[in-house]
Amino acid sequence: MKTIGRLRGRLPAWSPRAVAGLVIVAAILLPFTQPEANSFMNNCVLALAYVVMALGLNTVVGFAGLLDLGYVAFFAIGAYTTGWFSSGFYTNLHIHIGVSGYLTALPGIHLNWLLVVIAAAIICAIAGIVIGLPTLRLRGDYIAVVTLAFGEIIRVFAINGHSIIIPSWVPLFGGEPLTNGRQGITPIDQLQLPGLKPFDQLHLRPWYWTALGLALLVLFASLRLRDSRLGRAWVAIREDEVAAVSTGVPLVRTKLSSYAIGAAMGGMSGAFLGAFLNTVNAEQFTFSFSIYILAMIILGGLGSIWGVVLGAIALTFLNYYLIPDVFNSLPSTFGLGVNLTDLSYGIFGFILVLMMILRPEGLLPERRHQEELAEGIGETEAALVEERR
Repeated sequence: MKTIGRLRGRLPAWSPRAVAGLVIVAAILLPFTQPEANSFMNNCVLALAYVVMALGLNTVVGFAGLLDLGYVAFFAIGAYTTGWFSSGFYTNLHIHIGVSGYLTALPGIHLNWLLVVIAAAIICAIAGIVIGLPTLRLRGDYIAVVTLAFGEIIRVFAINGHSIIIPSWVPLFGGEPLTNGRQGITPIDQLQLPGLKPFDQLHLRPWYWTALGLALLVLFASLRLRDSRLGRAWVAIREDEVAAVSTGVPLVRTKLSSYAIGAAMGGMSGAFLGAFLNTVNAEQFTFSFSIYILAMIILGGLGSIWGVVLGAIALTFLNYYLIPDVFNSLPSTFGLGVNLTDLSYGIFGFILVLMMILRPEGLLPERRHQEELAEGIGETEAALVEERR
């Protein structure tokens, strides 16, 4: 670690930006090295969508230090926003905005996806504020319990939404069900972006570049937020809430802004995944998904933007490629009748345990967080030496 630190000190100040630029250019050109549709491209699209979601959770957990165990709720709300406004779910309505071709003749609500993703971000931001309000006076584990409960509430609403009828006084949607329960909302409209042909599952390059554009947008926003006055306020609350308040940091506004912005990012990713997966089903929104996204930011480095990107990509390919395709037959070579895909979350847990022991700061740690951990280790070792004396 000291060698890496000295190496960083010798590099010119512009080198991180140059490396980031090369990585982005390589990411843009990557689809040209692959066929139009294969499992690798499919995993790349999923990885970029999860990057957006992980960056959103990192805003809440990594920047502000608010442990959120119900982040799957914003994935659900964003995906259902796509199901409500880009499908024939509400057959009694005939609303078509920004779409063309055969979609204009279908019943239901069919909005252009750019409008849907904006709607998903707004709805999820409001939901983030709602979940943030009960946690304003809570800390640590208590925040985790409240957010976990919120995620489970959304999941129950998704499962039983077919029996939840929207009140008749609600314009347009009065008398309609909230969701379609376990049957799900399908099919979802394929993306139609201005000036481009409608997307389809046989040509994944447009999906990839759309997900990449969304990821770059959220990445840029995260970088700007981290270095802004609001980002510094989040870090101050994460380090010492009492000291932050005593220095004039507005606690309520700062916490709620973290929840709202993180939720909006999760909703945008959910809106994309709803269209890409072509279905919105209540079975997608389990508690384990929140842990899956949380594992990404812990693996990459809590509060580290580029670390979160790396962690999201690594866990996505581990979950969708390495475990089912590469290592799945490994137990049979030792005479074990074990299917690794059934143990995927156990494998994630084992990886996190190793990370906490060998590299608790993450793969690409935030410098401040890395120094804090190093300082804590030094204090612990000094205390042990003193006790032995």
